[in-house]
Amino acid sequence: MFTKILIANRGEIAVRVIKTCRRLGIATVVVYSDADAGSLAVEMADETVHIGASPAAQSYLVADKIIAACKETGAQAIHPGFGFLSENAGFAQRCADEGLVFIGPNPGAIQAMGDKIESKKFAQAAGVSCVPGHIGEIADTAEAVTIAEQIGYPVMIKASAGGGGKGIRVAWNRQDVEEGFPAVRAEAKASFGDDRIFIEKFIESPRHIEIQVLGDKHGNVVHLFERECSIQRRNQKVIEEAPSPLLDEATRAAMGAQAVALAKAVNYDSAGTVEFVAGQDKSFFFLEMNTRLQVEHPVTELITGLDLVEQMIRSAWGEKLAFQQSDLKINGWAIESRIYAEDPYRKFLPSIGRLVRYAPPEEGEKDGYTVRNDAGVREGDEISMYYDPMISKLCSWAPTRLAAIDGMGRALEDFHIEGLGQNIPFLAAVMDQERFRSGKISTNYIKDEFPDGFAGTNPTPDQLDILTAVGAAMQRVYAARARSYASGLAGPPREDWVVAVGHAKRNVKVSEHDDGVTIHLVDEGRSLSLTAIDWRPGKPVFRARLDGQAFTVQVAPAAEGFTIRHRAAKARVLVLTPRNAELHDRLPEKKAADTSKLVLSPMPGLVVSMDVAAGQLVREGEVVCVLEAMKMQNIIRAERDGTVKAVNAKSGDPVAADEILVEFA
Repeated sequence: MFTKILIANRGEIAVRVIKTCRRLGIATVVVYSDADAGSLAVEMADETVHIGASPAAQSYLVADKIIAACKETGAQAIHPGFGFLSENAGFAQRCADEGLVFIGPNPGAIQAMGDKIESKKFAQAAGVSCVPGHIGEIADTAEAVTIAEQIGYPVMIKASAGGGGKGIRVAWNRQDVEEGFPAVRAEAKASFGDDRIFIEKFIESPRHIEIQVLGDKHGNVVHLFERECSIQRRNQKVIEEAPSPLLDEATRAAMGAQAVALAKAVNYDSAGTVEFVAGQDKSFFFLEMNTRLQVEHPVTELITGLDLVEQMIRSAWGEKLAFQQSDLKINGWAIESRIYAEDPYRKFLPSIGRLVRYAPPEEGEKDGYTVRNDAGVREGDEISMYYDPMISKLCSWAPTRLAAIDGMGRALEDFHIEGLGQNIPFLAAVMDQERFRSGKISTNYIKDEFPDGFAGTNPTPDQLDILTAVGAAMQRVYAARARSYASGLAGPPREDWVVAVGHAKRNVKVSEHDDGVTIHLVDEGRSLSLTAIDWRPGKPVFRARLDGQAFTVQVAPAAEGFTIRHRAAKARVLVLTPRNAELHDRLPEKKAADTSKLVLSPMPGLVVSMDVAAGQLVREGEVVCVLEAMKMQNIIRAERDGTVKAVNAKSGDPVAADEILVEFA
């Protein structure tokens, strides 16, 4: 077995590979850029090598630097993780030429299947059912428009070397192609160093299902069942699960057999994924093959009990697979939620900055479910604009799908992050939706369920009880502390209060009992029992049991009262005396500032282009500017007609969130 492996990647996947190598007794080398100098992966590795500046094109994508680091440290093999050089056939061949082992498929398999254009040609020749489209390179925007109109809208514009949701757009008309083609080409060049583009028919209301395959160097290939990856935003997977709620045994077997046949046809010898687009009627078409480890591989590991990183290492060493297809079984259900540094309340725009607080849920077995969290960060780390905005991958496993969903909901409750925007409330909202719980999903799910973006959810009756009880309990603690500091105060604490959760007001009586607090809802004639309270002033997380049911909420002091969030339901909670409640109702509401004539930067990033000038008449929907953050280009459009009064940024300028870019007269 290898004695030393170099990991040509960063973040959570680098940490993930290190953990397996430690268990196998293999020393690790991590390469790092300027931005990752203090990263968790660098801390955990046995050896480290600095390979350049923060942009990936100057560090993680430079093959010469990776090879030099191997020779410098004596590493025998390279694990590329995912992204960067993981699907680069030239790099895999370079490793072989240098006497190094590439822990992934052979260069021929990458060449045949890793390239999206070539894989389509190969699949068609092998008799695999493919989505209709143009299989070949596209020279320019004009040719892209011609091809799109020949195929018929909607079409999908995709980078040949793409992956991870980058370098991909859906075009519904000619204008979308004219704007999307150059944007996809630019993203592809920046992310993969390859700007070749192809176009295929976009199938409406599809499901995204992928088959995990695993091969060795002796011709053996098996599949490890499927993953459903239909919950996507901008073609970036957000929630994955294994197995799929769509498939029956016959369809699962057919998809698995097709994936294995395709892998065998190219002599595949590592972990890889064959992706399909599936209809609600269980029909399916080959999309592409990812010749690498997938981001969502943990859910497959949870239902099979296999370590895919270990299997890749053993295959690269030359070992035969230790099992056959008949030995593999699905055990339970697993869900993965990708925790991203993005603000769901602001159309999911990237959010960079420091993790002032980072407190993930405890891993391991819980009450009926298991939690796993793959992360490459810790409290105090910074999420950089140079790389993917993923913070961690939170997984839950349980014997059934609904139990796994419930476990994920509880795990998301227990996840606390401060310092930057993150999508935990949105993920929790999906877990609570009846449509998701029913399994009736598609890649249009987020667009269908959140057509106007995400603004949180209104508290359910149960959540209203939680927010009421927590607010009352917190107020009682603060009042007791104030009484302990004040002299001359006598008598029992006040019991009569009015708890306002948003605009909903409830008259309550609060009293203590041996295990916690009782909140009597006066107007409803019932009581809430709050027990096992784990909270003190200043703590941002409040854990307790309400009528015996465990829950966790995020809490913070506000200008008045508290801000409390349970899953996706967030509210300002005031605990007032009856008289103060009457007076509070008379206060005028504060009006928000008028920003209708301003174009504000929705995120920190870099101005790629400024497309308007002072004095210019701009129509609604026209492009004002293009911003780039975390390798994604974002087109900012005018929300109404108007004349530009001032332009405050130019191409190449870095900008902060909410910075004024353009002012209209």
